[in-house]
Amino acid sequence: MPAASLHRDKAYARIRDLVVSGEFAPDEPLSERSLSDRLALGRTPVREALKALAKDGLLTIHPMRGTFVRQLSFDDLREIHELRLALEGMAAYLAATRGPTAGLDRCAKELRRAKARATIDVEEAQQAGWAFHDELFRATSNGRLVQAYDNLRAQSGLALQKIRQYSPERTRQALNEHLGIHAAVEAQDPDAAQQRMWRHLASAFEARLTALGAVRPSLPAGGGQRS
Repeated sequence: MPAASLHRDKAYARIRDLVVSGEFAPDEPLSERSLSDRLALGRTPVREALKALAKDGLLTIHPMRGTFVRQLSFDDLREIHELRLALEGMAAYLAATRGPTAGLDRCAKELRRAKARATIDVEEAQQAGWAFHDELFRATSNGRLVQAYDNLRAQSGLALQKIRQYSPERTRQALNEHLGIHAAVEAQDPDAAQQRMWRHLASAFEARLTALGAVRPSLPAGGGQRS
């Protein structure tokens, strides 16, 4: 791969991590010069990375004003949720068809460890949950599905920036939901794995909107509401 492409990809990955981690304030313009100095990369790969991140929905470029972290609307959250239903429901289905991997089993152990604590460590549980979702996609053995999920994962992280912390009650519920999905994968029951994933995502979406204080019309929750 040419050096220019490597530098652009490196700039893209590092700036995306900064954006998703909440490094930049909503009203803070992203300066090519500052980012170039910070990342020790040329301004050209930084400029190309900013354009790519805007195309991927993580940044917004305002002519004459600058480039800013995108502020997600309710419609953005709804679209992310609907796409997660499609991609992650399929991932759960395919993973269950193929059976659990060593990586998924390791994630399940971490989830059980987090659940066993007398007092839930919300951050630990959330990290274990994200790792489980990531590993579930790897378990599909479908590279294109993993690639499609990668950008969605970043946008989901952007949405989570506004939520300081989920409640311990919701966090414990999410742990149980993840373990239920793993149990279905372990049993190689694709339909159950998909249904449980849909129910998990519907619950997570409602918790996210509640945490954000969003006012919204009623939404289809996907397959998770079927009996």
